[in-house]
Amino acid sequence: MRHLTFFVVAFAAIAGLAVFVAPAPMHGDGGAAPFVTEMPHGYRDWQWISSAHEAGKLNSLGALLGNAVAVKAYREGKLPFPDGSILAALHYRNVPSDENNKVFGDVQSFVPGPPTNTQFMVKDSKKYAATGGWGFGHFQDGKPEDAAFMKPCFPCHEEAKATDYVFTRYTP
Repeated sequence: MRHLTFFVVAFAAIAGLAVFVAPAPMHGDGGAAPFVTEMPHGYRDWQWISSAHEAGKLNSLGALLGNAVAVKAYREGKLPFPDGSILAALHYRNVPSDENNKVFGDVQSFVPGPPTNTQFMVKDSKKYAATGGWGFGHFQDGKPEDAAFMKPCFPCHEEAKATDYVFTRYTP
């Protein structure tokens, strides 16, 4: 009986420890929250992929940059993007250039104004399996947005599933 009691107590202790150290839902391998909370180092030195102007309420001028893995995939037309691909979208207020427009004699030149946000997509098919292999990040003044703000990222990107959840095409 003494050995049985010891075995039951030992088993209960090990089971309790396993529950305590097990990853919480949406954490650990294959179930990580799909949010990038740190800006990748050196992203401002990455290669330019394309630019975009979004009119209306956004009035945004953006540049999409990619690390070497992402740029290589773009140039080769490789889909899905390989793990290690990282895309950075730098967004600015779209403003007229008074200096340029004086030369042109008309309001026709627009340049990046104040920054509005920086966004990232990080490809890791295991870590971000629940969101098509991509982790998403949105930073205001260098600080990451919280999970509630980030929740609509993947549902929106699902519309671009045919292009591995990426909207922007490579501009040669």
